[in-house]
Amino acid sequence: MMTTLDKIDNLLGRILLVLSGAAVLALMLLATGNVVLRIFHVPFGGTYEIVSFLGAIGVAFALASTQRGKGHIVVDILSSRYPLPVKRFVDALSSGISALFFGIVAWQVFVWGARIMAAGEVSETLKVIYHPFVFGVAAGFGLLTLTCLLDIPRAFRKDGEVAP
Repeated sequence: MMTTLDKIDNLLGRILLVLSGAAVLALMLLATGNVVLRIFHVPFGGTYEIVSFLGAIGVAFALASTQRGKGHIVVDILSSRYPLPVKRFVDALSSGISALFFGIVAWQVFVWGARIMAAGEVSETLKVIYHPFVFGVAAGFGLLTLTCLLDIPRAFRKDGEVAP
């Protein structure tokens, strides 16, 4: 069962990471193009909104993959000196607390997106619907929650051991 969940987590994490990279690339091209066009006094309208939406997707979609690869900043001045069983327990506890927190974040962002969708809100300048971006951020945090949950049993595996 864990192997299947690990594979799903890994696959979804990779897909969202590729989409994150595409969002960041589009963001950079749009921002750079807008700066160049400002020289000729013809900037893109609504660039700030689009850059904001793409930035949110770029960050949220990369969260789970970064967590899985342990790419976040970790301060382990004390925990690196713990005996291995204690260190594993602390890592599992930390992953559990993180899963709870990010699960609540995913849920509340989803609720916010549903509220925006029901109200028919649109962006201020371009008048585009933006609840899909909010749901995308909720999905990014949802996958981060799954990754943190799967980190709990991973904390107790021996180094290099694969789940049965």
